[in-house]
Amino acid sequence: MNIKVIAVGIYIAFIYWLSLHVSFLDTLFFPALGAFGFLFAARSFHLAEYCKITLGAVVSSLAGTLLYLIYPGTVTLFINVLFAIWLIKRMKWNAPPIVAVAIIPFFSHSPYHVLVPVSVLVSLAGLTALLYAAELIAARWPKTAAAKREQPDMAG
Repeated sequence: MNIKVIAVGIYIAFIYWLSLHVSFLDTLFFPALGAFGFLFAARSFHLAEYCKITLGAVVSSLAGTLLYLIYPGTVTLFINVLFAIWLIKRMKWNAPPIVAVAIIPFFSHSPYHVLVPVSVLVSLAGLTALLYAAELIAARWPKTAAAKREQPDMAG
């Protein structure tokens, strides 16, 4: 199994656990985190691309939060979804989960809606850092194993 996929699974489980046990961190876990994890793990690691997608997620969650705070209704949800889709197309972010994070305030039951954009940023930054580490490990692991096989046996 791919080390990045295992890292994503562990990370999402940890974020879920953390969001359950620390009350003000309840917005840290959101279902789209799994979609971002798969999206990031399925691609080769390019920090600039991950940062662009994270920026898109933060901007759309900020817009969604502001619209929710103005009026938490169907019309603002509709405007929010259209805005998120427009942003994705305009900025060429190629990351549909950005729409999902835009609507978090509309289904979250947290009293801390203003923390949604911060939570999205922290969750995706942590995911990016973890996948960067997994990429480094994966890049060195085969080289280390191959180098050990090529070394002559000194015992005999």
